[in-house]
Amino acid sequence: MAAIAITGATGFLGGALSRRLLAEGQPVIALGRDAVKLATLEALGARCIAHDLGSGAPPEPDRPVAAVVHCAGLSSNWGDRAAFQAANVDGTRAALTFASDAGAARFIHISTPSLYFRFRDQPLVREDAVLPPPVNAYAATKSEAEKLVLEQTGLDPVILRPRGLYGSGDAALLPRLLRAARSGPLPLIRNGRAETDLTHIDDVVDAVLAALAVPAFSGRRIFNVSGGEPLPVRRIAEAAGACAGVSVRWRSMPSGAVLAAASLIELAARLRPGKPEPRVTAYSAGLFAFTQTLDISAARTHLGWAPAISFEEGLARTFRPRT
Repeated sequence: MAAIAITGATGFLGGALSRRLLAEGQPVIALGRDAVKLATLEALGARCIAHDLGSGAPPEPDRPVAAVVHCAGLSSNWGDRAAFQAANVDGTRAALTFASDAGAARFIHISTPSLYFRFRDQPLVREDAVLPPPVNAYAATKSEAEKLVLEQTGLDPVILRPRGLYGSGDAALLPRLLRAARSGPLPLIRNGRAETDLTHIDDVVDAVLAALAVPAFSGRRIFNVSGGEPLPVRRIAEAAGACAGVSVRWRSMPSGAVLAAASLIELAARLRPGKPEPRVTAYSAGLFAFTQTLDISAARTHLGWAPAISFEEGLARTFRPRT
């Protein structure tokens, strides 16, 4: 049985996917930078390669692979453009070269719905929506990476855009929200009307497995992935806070003033030495102000995938005491 190669295997999604495949008896080649996490995957049976794709140089394949799932990348609403370019564009180009050299028959690229972001409400966004100018360097470089992937028709490319990954082991979404709640009141903008949809890590892994299993793709190659459950941002924060023992407070603020202030704070941070991350960016303020949810009907129809984990169940899994 040919192996599945997973880039970013020491990250949140790549690690969860690697462990699932190994548990199902699928040979896995795990590429990543964290030596400790690679050692853990190796103990589970993975063939591990310590490599930084952001260097622009692909690793040398030592065996053929059936498919490559490209989870590696830099995901943040703040940072130096060069770092995003290296991780998300140069890294994707290197992953594509590795996939071609290893004889992969499919390349699954993990992208982001941040490409859709606008400073306005957008319910049930479809994959064929006209993309706005990128809101930040992350969105810009992920858009560029998608174009590189779609050019490689010989690798039968597929792009997944999962929304708001969370679950046990998440070090970004809910932990970041809870840190903000501990530091002071969260902004209540437009009376808390903003909604989004999250996706439990197990549902995202299932979506990747579904994309691996489809015999052939024709036409549609980009798929939204989410929990399929529009959630008020206020409810997300308060429910996560209740699970974590964090008291979530709110302060009503006018949207125009908040977004203008966030833009000025962001500009000031960019002018400071080292460009330290500000407490708020225009993008993060926009998440509290505007609705953005995804239409996932294409994934249901073409991948045969549907989310299985409700937000309540996902929170229970996320905050369940580890044994």
